[in-house]
Formats: sequence, C-alpha cells, structure tokens
Amino acid sequence: MTATTEDPVLLSRDGAVATITLNRPHRKNAQTAEGWDRLYDHLRTVATDDSIRAVVLTGAGGAFCAGADISGVPGGHPLTRVRNISRTAEALYTLPTPVIARVEGAAVGAGWNLALCCDFVVAAADAKFSQIFAKRGLTIDFGGSFLLPRLAGLQQAKRLAYLAEFVTPDEARELGLVTWVTQPDELDAFVADLATRLAAMPPIALAQAKDLLQAGVLQSMREALDSEARAQAVNYATVDAPAAFKAFADKTDVEFTGEWGIK
Repeated sequence: MTATTEDPVLLSRDGAVATITLNRPHRKNAQTAEGWDRLYDHLRTVATDDSIRAVVLTGAGGAFCAGADISGVPGGHPLTRVRNISRTAEALYTLPTPVIARVEGAAVGAGWNLALCCDFVVAAADAKFSQIFAKRGLTIDFGGSFLLPRLAGLQQAKRLAYLAEFVTPDEARELGLVTWVTQPDELDAFVADLATRLAAMPPIALAQAKDLLQAGVLQSMREALDSEARAQAVNYATVDAPAAFKAFADKTDVEFTGEWGIK
C-alpha cells in the first residue's frame, strides 16, 4: 500500500497497533467520497491482517471529523453516494479488531457516528459533539439511527437528532456516547496505554465477544446462549484458552497469540 501526506486517510502501524488517521485537517477532516472509500479500503486491510490486534482511529490537525464534506458539488445519484458511505460504517462497526476512537476537536454529523461505530471513544475534555444533520436539512446517517437509540436511549437520541445541539464530552459520557474523557495533554498516553492493553488480549476471544455483544441486542436469550456456546467451542480450539488455564495454575503470565490449536 502506497500512502502520501496528500491521502485523505492514512494507515500506519506500531507493532500490533494500527492507526488510521483522517487526513484533511484543512476541512476538519470532513471526508469526500474518495476519503470514505479510502477509509473502507484501510478497514478491509486491517480486517485481513491477523498481526494487527488493536486499531486507533483519529484525525489530523486537532479535529476528529466534521462528517461529510458538503462544500463541493457531489456527482452521481445521492442514494448511491450514501450507500457507498454506509458500507464504510458497516465495515468499521463489524471489524473484528478492537477499535478506539481518539477524539479531539470536532466530532460532528457522520464524524460523531464514525466514533460511535468504534468499540471505545476516548475524548479530550475540549472536544465537541453534535448530530448536526438537521441544521443542514438532513437526517442522521452513518449508522446514527441504529447506534444512538441503543447507546443513549430513544428519547435522548431524538433530542440529539431533532435539535442538533452541541454537547460536551462530559455530557456525552453521561449519555453513554463517550467511554472516557481525558485532559488534552493526557489523551495520547491514555489511548496508547489502552491500545497496548487491548493488543495483549486474546484476539479470537475478543473478536467473538464483540460479535456476541453487538448481536445480543437483536437476539432472544436462547439465541444469545447458543451463540455463546459456539464461541466458547472456538475459544477452546485455540492455543489461548489452554495457555491461560495453565498460566493460572502455574501462577505465571500468559502471552496470547490467537493461533489455532488443532493441527
């Protein structure tokens, strides 16, 4: 993969942690169709690389993402354009690898929902959030109609969608829409530590836990229990669960690899 500083979205890695950076700081990282496609490509790359154990999604230049760039004249049918953006939302939400949204500055419109598609949202105390769509004569997209009611409840979701108000990181955390709030100068260290901890966890077990939790809100108890049983069977077939049991008995540390245990 070839990347340049002009690319709208960058992918880099440090060991087992990959960082995806939205790279249009002159537009507060608002994305064009090209940018959403580039993000989709990077997500597909991460999804097929077992050596990547955690992902940080962030923005360049002091902003997270101001949503879709509506400054130009878009081409093509609007339904096709939104569907192309939507596939990126689905790819992020269903990515087996744990994803941390590192948020500073603006996270508005699709930019906020981009963060909500991640497993965790770590926000600087001076970040700002809004479901800005209604002020642009639009309705929520990038999965907002799915995510907001499940995370914040239906009435709060309606409030955010109808009024398009800006909310602080602390209020967003109270609504269940931000996981942690840090001081701006502590954001990088906090995210780096969290990513390192996630990368050290058993990757297959975490991927299955993510799938179970996200599917569980749409399942019956019986369906959830059946899904859990199948996931545990897979865990026992990796080297991680037996290694963890042995380390527990021996009172030693364990290094998870996610490797298949059946030869």
